[in-house]
Amino acid sequence: MGDFDFYVGTWNVVNRRLRERLTGCDEWDEFPAVSVAHSFFGGGGNFDEITFPTKGFSGATIRIFDPAREQWSIYWMNSGRGEVEQPPMVGRFVDGVGRFYADDKHEGRPVRCRFIWSGITATTARWEQAFSVDGERTWETNWIMESTRASTG
Repeated sequence: MGDFDFYVGTWNVVNRRLRERLTGCDEWDEFPAVSVAHSFFGGGGNFDEITFPTKGFSGATIRIFDPAREQWSIYWMNSGRGEVEQPPMVGRFVDGVGRFYADDKHEGRPVRCRFIWSGITATTARWEQAFSVDGERTWETNWIMESTRASTG
């Protein structure tokens, strides 16, 4: 519990996202965002809303900790689709790095998806998403968010 307490507050986010996924593309699109996060259930839950002003959509993430399994489930919502996307990413933090996985699809193709939270300090955090199509032998990182805490005054 409390693993995501570091993210409570307002963050300026620099996004780098591959223009095409799983095609060998090496061209990245860079764009800004602002994320506002809150904790609930005494640190057993975390919610953030992220706004992408140049992309015309927002997203929201709900993170819930299961104390019996000692792991988090992460659910994503996109303002353009109006639904909670399934399946959740599931995982935990070990030595300050969070790793979360799910079997999913990209454009109808089965993929193994991975989120990694790292570089966590009082003022910075890094999130990245990667896909594997070969049983986790290789990963293609396709989205990176570098977050910097917004000044409070």
